[in-house]
Amino acid sequence: MKQNRILIVAAQPQYRAAMAEYLRGQEGIARVREADNGTEALQILTEEKFDILITDMIMPRMDGYTLLEELGRRRLASHPAVIAISALSRDDLVARAIALGASFYMVKPFELRHLLCHIRSLTVNPPVPAESVPAALREPRRMQTVDERLGSLFLTMGIPAHIKGYQFLRQAVKMVLEDPDRINRITKELYPGIARYFSTSASKVERAIRHAIEVAWNRGRVETLNTAFGCRVCTPEDKPTNGEFIAMIADKLAMERCA
Repeated sequence: MKQNRILIVAAQPQYRAAMAEYLRGQEGIARVREADNGTEALQILTEEKFDILITDMIMPRMDGYTLLEELGRRRLASHPAVIAISALSRDDLVARAIALGASFYMVKPFELRHLLCHIRSLTVNPPVPAESVPAALREPRRMQTVDERLGSLFLTMGIPAHIKGYQFLRQAVKMVLEDPDRINRITKELYPGIARYFSTSASKVERAIRHAIEVAWNRGRVETLNTAFGCRVCTPEDKPTNGEFIAMIADKLAMERCA
């Protein structure tokens, strides 16, 4: 049986350690290393070879999606097979992970024996590297829609999809992308426009967006925000206003469109 080298990437130390301890005791596992975020994992992957990468998809500093995107851009000596793990089971998130190269997407909590089954499946039937597939047969990478990109950003920032502010923020950014000058008319045009769209009041829109930003800060995702924006724009003590937050996200998406 092949002796697999495995890298586990997850932000929760106890959860990550439990997986590592279980796998180290299994036949066919030669080595298990751990990393607590995508940035650390990327550094390890450039220095060592691994057969399988097990990565959580929602993490601070660099999430699993960004990690897989970065791996796709880099010319590593060998690319590991990927098992994505997440507490989120939305179809669009699963599809995105698979599109970025994940062979399996496991929704937490799951039994560790099922994880081992997937590892052994990959040992018997390793994924075909994209470079070995003729260019004419490769599927072109689909560009993310604005809604998909915003959903990914908000989840990474720690803004949960079930709160009202999530939907209001998404609509606000889309409206500012359509007309950037709306950010200068936030109380007279932006909030009322969102309120009409969701059949609510402008004051409720403003409060819900503020709550969403507070949630992100209370979850300690400030460093994740700075990573997402590509510079240090936020500090734990200095929360942006609603308008500043919307403008930063709209500017980021506008720059990505032009890239």
